Amino acid sequence: MREKSDPASNGREWTKISSQYLAPTSPEPIGLVVDRAEGPWLYTPDGQRYLDLLSGIGVANIGHAHPQVVAAVAQQNARHHHVMVYGEYIQENQARYAEELVEQTPSGLDTVFFVNSGAEAIEGALKLARKATGRPGFVSFKGGYHGDTLGALSIAGNSIYQDPFAPLLKDVKTLPFGGTEALDAIDDGVAAVVVEPVQGEGGVRIPSVDFLPALAERCRNSGSLLVLDEVMTGFGRTGRLFASAHWDLKPDILVLAKALGGGYPLGAFVGSRALLSTLARNPPLSHVTTFGGHPVSCAAGRAALRVLLEENLPQRAATIGATFTKTLKDLLTNSGKVKEVRGIGLFIGLEFEDAATTRAFVNGCRDRGVLLGWTLHHDHIVRLAPPLITPEAVLEEAAHTMSAVLDRL
Repeated sequence: MREKSDPASNGREWTKISSQYLAPTSPEPIGLVVDRAEGPWLYTPDGQRYLDLLSGIGVANIGHAHPQVVAAVAQQNARHHHVMVYGEYIQENQARYAEELVEQTPSGLDTVFFVNSGAEAIEGALKLARKATGRPGFVSFKGGYHGDTLGALSIAGNSIYQDPFAPLLKDVKTLPFGGTEALDAIDDGVAAVVVEPVQGEGGVRIPSVDFLPALAERCRNSGSLLVLDEVMTGFGRTGRLFASAHWDLKPDILVLAKALGGGYPLGAFVGSRALLSTLARNPPLSHVTTFGGHPVSCAAGRAALRVLLEENLPQRAATIGATFTKTLKDLLTNSGKVKEVRGIGLFIGLEFEDAATTRAFVNGCRDRGVLLGWTLHHDHIVRLAPPLITPEAVLEEAAHTMSAVLDRL
């Protein structure tokens, strides 16, 4: 008979192997050992439970291991996996997911190009914009984040992560986010303007009501393509299926990833048929991907989108998010340690006075079973992005846990 393994010993063994063979991405990784995940919860091998208020950085909008996603993945697994580079063979889940996405995106965005990730989708959008317009330039915004590949990094809004990899793409202008006074810099040399409707890594920064409409108008007047990066804000996170709906925006290119795949790797950029066909000629195969639109990822994404729509999770995010944000404001802002609580839907930022308090707060919450973290661009801002299915009572309890941690700092 096989002996039962010791859960604690398993965790130590996995940690040792990971530290020896996996490339590090930071000097002090979190190091939480995950055995399984379900709904808004992560479980360690020894049975400890943690509330995931990060959703795997915006991926698990419908929670972890949703039964409908698990079933869809199992069904596709039984049919076939990868069979040919994206776009060359007809595969049901690719085709049907593209159709279902187009039904939900703004009118005129009728063609989907599937890739593997958000950064790859941004790269595709940049190439498409240059090829379609014949222009060299790009405009992005301070505090923006669009991925870590070389092109995506070139349009980032934080020089700390750019400088070690210079020189990057030329002809990139970085403008202030949220204000209209600098938009005249978008001229006839700009191929595309890339912007997050709400900045994520920038600290859950919500623009003024006139910024995005003015930006869209300036793009129309200059002939520059408007690229909306909804990698983080898409699929109900802000209280609408896509954040662009808050401003009634119709971009030229919509960039998607993270929650797009229902927990599996998947990205996409979406535009008009006329625009996307630019990549199919002069020369053919101007942009290709081997694993983009993987059939298992598309099956998972389709199931996740059905759950979002059938359970009206964007509206739930708007309602529950407003209550959660108010509770956090009531509990945290009187401490003198939290400068501001801001949010839209279930996308919430907590701005602290300093980095040391932020780190102590994050670590204290993790010790009490609540997972959250600071943003990439700001070590004094905590971003919350819980699964949209998280029970309201669980969020209420998490808010009180955060308050208790803050009181001890």
